[in-house]
Amino acid sequence: MTARFTRRTTAPHTRLAAVGAIAVAGSLLLAGCGDQTNKNSSSDSSSSSSAPLASKLPADIRKAGVIQVGSDIAYPPVEYMESGKAVGIDPDIADALGKQLGVKFEFQNGKFDNLIVGLQAKRFQVLMSAMNDTKDRQNGINSDTGKKVGDGVDFVDYFTAGTSILVQKGNPKGIKSLDDLCGKVVALQKGTTSEGIAKTQSKKCTTDGKKAITLQTFDTDPEALLRLKQGASVADLNDFPVAAYNAKTSSGGKDFEVVGDQIEAGPYGIAVSKSNTQLRDALQAALAAIMKNGEYTKILQKWNVTDGAVTEAKINGGS
Repeated sequence: MTARFTRRTTAPHTRLAAVGAIAVAGSLLLAGCGDQTNKNSSSDSSSSSSAPLASKLPADIRKAGVIQVGSDIAYPPVEYMESGKAVGIDPDIADALGKQLGVKFEFQNGKFDNLIVGLQAKRFQVLMSAMNDTKDRQNGINSDTGKKVGDGVDFVDYFTAGTSILVQKGNPKGIKSLDDLCGKVVALQKGTTSEGIAKTQSKKCTTDGKKAITLQTFDTDPEALLRLKQGASVADLNDFPVAAYNAKTSSGGKDFEVVGDQIEAGPYGIAVSKSNTQLRDALQAALAAIMKNGEYTKILQKWNVTDGAVTEAKINGGS
């Protein structure tokens, strides 16, 4: 099956699920890997000053030969841990970018809703974590309060996805759309676009004279999936690739299914500090290069998510 997609945000908004090779039982174990300890894993790109775009990098990064990547590595198939290493769509794209730039992308694990803070504190140089490029993130606005909470970040957009509704196999509660979630319990990962969508829908429920949604939020998506699997919630909202992946792989496809259409599809972006425009532009050039040479398409084909391909390496293309 070819994935079509959804998104991840930080303080209100979502991420991705492609169709791949881990069951949610395994995915649930990944909650331990994505438990926000600071385990490091590196992508395997070769560091070389002879790389075609090495000269575009800032001198300090070129000298170090490494780009530190902040990521919540518990979101298969976008990124997850396997044999102590970060694997998935994002690490594969990072490897391809690294070959163009002559550096390694080293993934460091962290809580999704703390990643931008880590970037601004210079713990990371970039973020790759199925993070939606949104105007609020670009401008440092808290989507819940509308207040400015930071300088914001720039994005290099590399993928497109939307949010999906994941329910128990057979859809015992008859969920077909967001409106069917009114008055029910929904589990999801906090700090994501999905959370923002659920909160907006909950307000709509009460405006329409229905009961609000009861939200159960967790640090990782596997925790939310466990609640759904146990029947403690009626649905989990997450990125389509992730939802589709879990529907196919959890207990051999016996646990979950995706219902309804994708919601608010938008771009995933590699986040970079606004002060680091040289790194941002180098990443944009590297992404354009792997699109041109076909490596980008091969990666998406590998993970069966070609419907999420972008055709241009845009900066801050989100709305």
